[in-house]
Amino acid sequence: MILGMRLKHLILPLALTACVEGDPENNPVCGISAVAGASMVLEQFAVPAKILTQLPAGVEGVVPARVTGYGTARALAASGPDGAILGYEGEGFPAEPGFALALVEDSLDTFQGVLIFDLEPPESIPQLGTVSSSTATVPLFGLRVMWSAVSSERCPMFALPDTGSANAER
Repeated sequence: MILGMRLKHLILPLALTACVEGDPENNPVCGISAVAGASMVLEQFAVPAKILTQLPAGVEGVVPARVTGYGTARALAASGPDGAILGYEGEGFPAEPGFALALVEDSLDTFQGVLIFDLEPPESIPQLGTVSSSTATVPLFGLRVMWSAVSSERCPMFALPDTGSANAER
């Protein structure tokens, strides 16, 4: 009995350590954190001052993007006549309905990445562009978020994609 209890006390810390170390894109703790972070992002729609009417500088070239429930992928961003145009290169891109959010750190006004949802798009907020995959296109909106509330060093909202540009600090 005592040996069983000691073994349990040794296994639990090892199991918890295995969950939080290594690739944050592929561990259960960061998966839960990503779902919670995405939910917190959506709550920002209730605060009109958090909704962007234009994108900040830095949404160009290769940028990090992810569909909720999937890992970080690359998106290629450029300016178009009707706003930003992003080409998503990852898995899980939604067919309709769906929408994307350009996330901006609210205290520094810096672009962090694009989070893509397979939900009905919000109504009555400015569309800032589009995000497309090889099969579908969804509208792009923008929100300011308290970045430390939705992303951490241990479980970042966006892993670092191979950008080949200055957008590597996420």
